[in-house]
This record gives sequence, C-alpha cells and structure tokens, in this order.
Amino acid sequence: MTDVRVDRRAFLRGVGGIAAGVAATSLTACETRADRNASRTENPKLLVVRDSGGSYGEANRKAIYDPFTNETGIQINVVNILHAHMLTQMKEGRPQFDAMDIDMSNLMRFQQEGASEELDYDRLKNAENAGIAKPLLASHGVGKNYWASVLAYRTDAFDGKRPETWADFWDTRAFPGSRALQSSTDAPELEFALIADGVPLDKLYPLDVDRAFKALNEIKGSVRTFWDSGPVPRELLNRKEVVASSVWNGRLGDLIKRGVPLAYAWNGARRQTNGYGIPKSTANPDAAYRLIDFALRPEVQADFARIYPSGPVVPAAYGHLSEATATNLPSTPGHLLSGFDLDIEWWLKNRDSVTKRWQEWVRA
Repeated sequence: MTDVRVDRRAFLRGVGGIAAGVAATSLTACETRADRNASRTENPKLLVVRDSGGSYGEANRKAIYDPFTNETGIQINVVNILHAHMLTQMKEGRPQFDAMDIDMSNLMRFQQEGASEELDYDRLKNAENAGIAKPLLASHGVGKNYWASVLAYRTDAFDGKRPETWADFWDTRAFPGSRALQSSTDAPELEFALIADGVPLDKLYPLDVDRAFKALNEIKGSVRTFWDSGPVPRELLNRKEVVASSVWNGRLGDLIKRGVPLAYAWNGARRQTNGYGIPKSTANPDAAYRLIDFALRPEVQADFARIYPSGPVVPAAYGHLSEATATNLPSTPGHLLSGFDLDIEWWLKNRDSVTKRWQEWVRA
C-alpha cells in the first residue's frame, strides 16, 4: 500500500475482503468497553490514524499531522492496515486506530456493518455551512479530498487535434492509435463507455450495463492494455505504447513539467472521495474529532492540495490556491460541472456481478 490509490482498489479487494473479515469476528456479550480496549488505553496526547501511506501519507504528515501536533500538542502515530483487517478489529471492539482516512465507499460499508461511530457534526464546526457537498456529510463519514479518473493523451499523436471527450476517445478514425483502459482494480469504467455512447452525465445511474458493454465492444480491438496499477498508463503514454488512456489525475504531472507532450481532458471525469471516520470503541474520540475538524479548515485543505493533487472538499480552500494549482484539481468549479461523482451505493450493490462480467469480457 503506497498511497490513496490503494483505497481505490476497495472495489476489488477491500469490499470483498470485508465480508470475509466479518465472518471471522465475534464479540462476547459480557465484554465491556474497558475489556475491548484492553490493548489500547486512552491517551489524550496521542492519536493513532489509519491512512494508506506512501506519498499520500507524506502529504498528510506535512499538511495536516505536523501542524495539528504543533497547535494541539497531540502526537500522531500512523498505521497502515488493510480494509478487511480494519473491519475485523472494529467488529471485535479492538481497533488499533482512533480515526481512519479511507475512501467513502469503505466508510459506507463500515457503517452497514455497524463498525463505525455515527459522527456528531456539532463537534465538527469547520464542516458547518462550509459548502461541502451533501453526500460527503454522511452519518458515519465526512469527505476529505477528491480524486478523479480522467482521459489522458499524447498531444503529438493527432496532427494538432485533441481528444477532449470520451466520444473522441472512442473515435478511432478521427483519433487513431492504441488505447488503454482501467481493468477491475477499481470499479470498471462502464461510465466512460456510456458517456461515449451519448448518455448525459446526470442520467448515468443506474448504469445500463448491457449498453455499456455494447459500447465497450466497439473499442476493444484498439485497447492495447487493461491496466491494473496506477503507474501503468503513465508509462504506456510516456513510451508511446498508447496514444490515449484513462488515468488517475495527478499521475502525469511530473512528466508534463519535464516537457513530455501529455495532457488531461477533464470532460467526463469520474470523481471519488476519501473521507474521515471514527471506529467504534476508539480510545481517543475527542482527539479524533479535533483532527478531523482541523483537516477541514480551508487553509489546511489548501495546504494538502499543494502537496498532493487531490481536490479540497471545502470550496473556500480555493481562495488560498493559485490558479496554476487549482486548474489541475478535481473539485474546481469547472471540473465539478464537467465531471460526475461515482455512485457509491450503486457500485456497492452491483460491484461483484459487474466485475465478474467485466473479467469474462476481457478474457473473451
């Protein structure tokens, strides 16, 4: 697990592993809260946070954890725990963390499993009237930062023309060359096929799965790779093995700065969100609330976005960012209008059947 992109794999391993993890856990009726927390006792000057580490975790350290410690005196320890193991600990009442930074899909699943605390928004003053999108003010999780899957392409591949939409990506006559699409590392990119086939963004869900696979059939012969790891499309584009690919935003930034002829197209971007939650039986709920509230300050949101290319959930953060930084983030006003939010509830309900069909389709 190296950074936030691991959480995107929840649809492949995390959500499926959660169910298996639950089956292996139990609580005896006679256990008390003190019994369940025997392995960790309350320490108001130490907070244990689960995040996914890597460059994402380093950005958390620089923009959030260290400034929080400097202001409050509360030290932050970070643990890196797989989704299924997190749930096992929470269901046993022995979480080895006090707060969790994880994708909203897992926060929703943890809620369904009764493993996380319902948030008290009276203790999150920086979420109040902050303009955070309503779906990100969930009962058991609050949004922290956006990421997106977008169209990327080589600017030297089409004689000056630029594929700006998924319909262009599908148009192999006007924009010839090999493509790459994401495999089932994350939710398969059925939405992009439907957009290319003319479905409006506000009519995507519930997904017409049959129509999506019909549209995918049209481009399958031009897809060189169905990638299953975040660095792959970057390398394919850099080596000219493909001329266009879906990619997680921010992956190409250093190549573009070095002059490699690559660009993003934000039309039809598929957004997802990381958020904060609190496990049941946490040893330090007060410190957890203080950290979450701190991270939702506009200036802190902006500091994180300068270091890591994820978009703030608090709109006022953009007042602290330069235009050059803001233009590459998923939650700028323009990108919010030209993209869409992945429907977590639909994917949690349909992920297994869609992924099975996707894998069969790729092998066919």
